[in-house]
Amino acid sequence: MTENGDCTGERAARASEGLSPLSARRLPGFLLRSVVFTGSRLRILDQTALPHRLRYLHPTSAAEVAGIIKRLAVRGAPAIGAAAAYGLAVEAGRLPDRTLKAGLARAARTLIAARPTAVNLKWAVVRVIQSVAVRGLTPAVMRRAVTQEAERIEAEEIERSLAMARHGVKLLPKNASILTICNTGALAAPGMGTALGVVFQAHLDGKKPHVYACETRPLLQGGRLTTLELLRAKIPVTLIADSAAASVIDQCDLVLVGADRIAATGDTANKVGTKMLATLARAARKPFYVVAPSSTFDPATPNGGQIVVEERDGEEVRAFAGCRAAPKGVPVFNPAFDVTPARLITGFITDRGIIRPPFRKTIRRLLAR
Repeated sequence: MTENGDCTGERAARASEGLSPLSARRLPGFLLRSVVFTGSRLRILDQTALPHRLRYLHPTSAAEVAGIIKRLAVRGAPAIGAAAAYGLAVEAGRLPDRTLKAGLARAARTLIAARPTAVNLKWAVVRVIQSVAVRGLTPAVMRRAVTQEAERIEAEEIERSLAMARHGVKLLPKNASILTICNTGALAAPGMGTALGVVFQAHLDGKKPHVYACETRPLLQGGRLTTLELLRAKIPVTLIADSAAASVIDQCDLVLVGADRIAATGDTANKVGTKMLATLARAARKPFYVVAPSSTFDPATPNGGQIVVEERDGEEVRAFAGCRAAPKGVPVFNPAFDVTPARLITGFITDRGIIRPPFRKTIRRLLAR
C-alpha cells in the first residue's frame, strides 16, 4: 500500500510527525523522515521514488520490511536499523500468542539477511530480540517490550545525530566547500543524519557551507537524495559525476562521508566510491572524515578484510529506471560498498566526540565510555 505526495510542496511540519515534543523542537523543519511509527502503524518513505514524488509504504509484516530494505526503498545504516526494529514491532502485532516468540526469531533472521554489510541492521534486531529474552513474559508484555525497544533505538539515533552534528561542525570553517558521496542526511539516519547532519548544523550556525555531491553510481543516491535534502535546506550544492571528484578536490576544504560498518582497526565500509575519495583526499592533502554513530562501530570485526561486502544485481549497472545503458548480458561487478583502510582516514566524527589515530586504541576507548 502506498501514499503519494509532492516532494517540494510537502508541509515542513510533517517532518516532525510522530516525534516527542522535545525532539520535534530540536529538528529543523526542512528534514524528511524516512521511517515513522505511530501506534502500531509503520510508514516508510520510498526513496526509490525520490526526487520526483513522496511515496509512502505501509508494511504489515517483517518480511515486507526486509523486502523494502533489500530493494533500497529505505537505506542508510542507522535508518535500516530503525526500520528493522519497527519491522519486528509490526510482526509482533500480527503473530498469534502461541507462536509469538518463535515467529519473532524467524522474522529476525529474515531481516538480518536483507543486507549483510550494514552493522546497524543486525545490531538493532539483536537488541529488540534480547528485550524479550527473559523467560516467563506474557505475550502482551512481549509485544509492548518489542515496541518500546524499537522506539528507544530510534530516539537514541536521533540524539546521536544531534551530537555528531555538534562535534563535527567545529571542524568546518566558514564558507567551507565539502566533498561527499552517497546520501547521509535525515533520509539515511533518524534525526539530522550523519555527514550531512554536520553540514545542516553548519548551515544553521550561519557558516554558509557549500557541498560538491558525487552522483553516486549506479543508483544515484547523491544525485537523487543528497541534492534534494540540501535544496530543501537552501544549502548551495553542486552535483558532479563521481569521476569529476579529482577536478574539484583542490577547491574543497575537506571530505565528509558516512559509514555502514567500522571494524576494530578503523577500516570502514561505505558506499562504493568512498575509497576513491579517501585516496584522492590523501593525494591532495585534504582532511577525510567519517561521520558515524557509535552504533556503526563493530569491534567484533577485527579488520576491513573481514567485512562482507554486498554484491548487487548487475542490472543496476546495465540499466537505470528501465532504460538500457549497456549491452544486455555484459558481465558486471557491482559491489554496493568498498572498504577504506584506516590509514586513509583523518578521523571519525561520532556522537561521543572526534577520534583520531591510533584508531584501534581510540575506538576501544570510544566504545568503553
